This record gives sequence, structure tokens and C-alpha cells, in this order.
Amino acid sequence: MSRSRLSPIDPGRLAFDIDGVVADTMLVFVRLAHEKYGLSRLSKQDMLCYNLHDCLGLEKEVVDDLIALTLDDKHTREIPPVPGAPEVLAELAEAVPLRFITARTGADAIAEWIFSILPTVSRSKITVIASGAPELKLGILNELGIRYFVEDRLETCRDLKAAGIEPFLFEQPWNRDQPAPGCIRISDWMELKEWLLPLDAKLG
Repeated sequence: MSRSRLSPIDPGRLAFDIDGVVADTMLVFVRLAHEKYGLSRLSKQDMLCYNLHDCLGLEKEVVDDLIALTLDDKHTREIPPVPGAPEVLAELAEAVPLRFITARTGADAIAEWIFSILPTVSRSKITVIASGAPELKLGILNELGIRYFVEDRLETCRDLKAAGIEPFLFEQPWNRDQPAPGCIRISDWMELKEWLLPLDAKLG
């Protein structure tokens, strides 16, 4: 969807997914695949679907093991942020609270990771909620009064759109070539920043 087709968003009613949007989680998955299983040819660009069992051609046990390792506490601490995310989020936090909704089953490790990449932001301005499943995000977003959500899972974006929440689809290999009618595609954090016109004075 073209940016010109919507009014500037209210950043106070904006929330974010974490893995694949703020955290470049699949880079750790790829590194572990290289180190533990010798899958040296595997890259993030091979991840052409959200369900990795369907697109990598690997045994289910291998994919399950790599996902579990990637999301454990130790390797969560090693995830690099998506370029631009810490800078834009830190500026955004000068004006509004930051809300993150993750499909992870627990929030502690990824919350500590968020705190670590935003050292200048007070923890009191950051909320991290683990829904436990992508399908449960909608109820949480409604409870929080969220109107806009940045997400990399196409199916979640479609569900949110149908329920009246405006999804920003953060482009990744697993959603890039799939149709996303009604969704606003965002290629990077600088493009997302352009939607925050009410904060132009803050966000430069």
C-alpha cells in the first residue's frame, strides 16, 4: 500500500513484533546451522516461508533443534538488532512508550535483550508481552488499544487487517514474494520512520 493512501500514524498507538522486526533472529539460526550441522550453504535468503520446515529441505528434528537453540536465553543475548531499529526506537521513546508483543512463550530473555539495545531508554517506558502464539496477539493488541502493528509474519498481518488493526509488514525473505493486499510493506526502519510525521520534531 502506498504511503500517500493513509494519514500519518499516531505513534502512541503503535506496537512492534520483535523477532524478524527488531531482532535479526534468523542470522543466529543460520550461524548455528553452520556451526552445529555444517550447513555452510544455508543463508537467510533461503528462508522463503515463515514455517521453516516447509522451505529448507532439512529434517524436522534439525529444524526444531535449531529453532530451540536460537530462542534459548543464551543465544537470544547474541541476536543482532535489525539495522536502524535501536536508533529509531530510542528516538520514538522520547515521545511515547514502546510496546512489544512477541509470539515467544516467555518474555524475560527477549525483554532483557530489548533493554540491552536501548540503554538510554528507561525500562518503565518499555512493555514486552509474550503471547505464546501468533494467533493470540490480536487480543493483546485490542486490550492495549493498539491501532498499528509492525510484524513480519504475513498470516498475522492478514488477521490483524481483517480485525481492524493496520499492519505494517516488515519485509523479510519469507514474506517478500507473497501477496499482501491491504498491508503496508516496510523495507527497513528508515522507511518506517517516515510514517511518524507527528514526531518529526523529535525524530529529525
